[in-house]
Amino acid sequence: MKFLRKDLDESDPRALPEMLIETLSQLDGDSIVLAPGEIPIFSTPGIEILGILRDERIQSPELLATIRVVRRTHNQQVGKIEIPRGPIGVGKHELTVKVLPLTKDDLVLVLVSDESEAQRVHDVRRDFVANISHELKTPIGALSLLSEAVLGAKDDPESVVKFATRMQSEAKRLTDLVQEIINLSRVQDSDPLQLAQAVGVEYVIREAIDQCQILADNRNITVTYSESSPATVLGDRDQLIMAIHNLIENAINYSPESTKVSITTQLENGVIDISITDQGIGIPEVEKERIFERFYRVDPARSRQTGGTGLGLSIVKHVASKHGGEVKIWSVENVGSTFSLRLPVYNKPMEGTE
Repeated sequence: MKFLRKDLDESDPRALPEMLIETLSQLDGDSIVLAPGEIPIFSTPGIEILGILRDERIQSPELLATIRVVRRTHNQQVGKIEIPRGPIGVGKHELTVKVLPLTKDDLVLVLVSDESEAQRVHDVRRDFVANISHELKTPIGALSLLSEAVLGAKDDPESVVKFATRMQSEAKRLTDLVQEIINLSRVQDSDPLQLAQAVGVEYVIREAIDQCQILADNRNITVTYSESSPATVLGDRDQLIMAIHNLIENAINYSPESTKVSITTQLENGVIDISITDQGIGIPEVEKERIFERFYRVDPARSRQTGGTGLGLSIVKHVASKHGGEVKIWSVENVGSTFSLRLPVYNKPMEGTE
């Protein structure tokens, strides 16, 4: 993305010195310079990504009020504001803003930093360690017991094969769990809108389908997708593929063999709805509020059978929230489920579009 910079003649009193522009461009945080009437004459790319500026207008009433106080008093102000990550969902940017008057022609400088991010990451990691400690004990304990069983049955080849097969199963479960823990940790620790790309929705869906094709073939499940609403979203390509992959994989794992999983898209009011529908076992009404919790499993026995870690839907929820979207569910027991990943559409062309 490019810097916003008004092309002003050098004689224009609002023209900024090159040294100031260069300095603002090199800062870790984002910034915006406003002329009277709150007209932006310079801003860093993150200002628009954060949703502070849209159509060259300040979107936050709190920030707008602070800017006007600075104009009136000529004293700097520091405060915190919350900016929605998108038009839907509960995700928010919690930002610290410093608003300063510039001595030149009533210009105002706004400096933006996400100082709350460090505390948020600390809290996430603390809770995360507490959760995974229990989950890791189960497969590790099973491997320990099975290894002892193998040693005890060394003179019984049939038992050795039996226990070794179970060890392979537990080792795979442990490997999958560790990988999902890494994936969730990356999603929680990162902000996909800071280094965002414009990504085609069709591209991420087809990539996710390709990743799930072997699993679908093994269970004779047909995965269908017919693009009906082409759209582009702003964010992290790999995270978006991972979220859709998790939803498709979940649908395959919890569906009877020889059934169908269908993927559809619908564009409405600047939001793309990516829906994954299965003909599976469905989810009880009382479970719907908890299925996005870390390590929560509706059917623990089925999860062990399919290799489920209990983290897939939690990853989907975090990806949706971080991209300014949301995930919704419709489900009826013994009929099937539909998971909908809803994301705001990005309409402006950017470098790096897939």
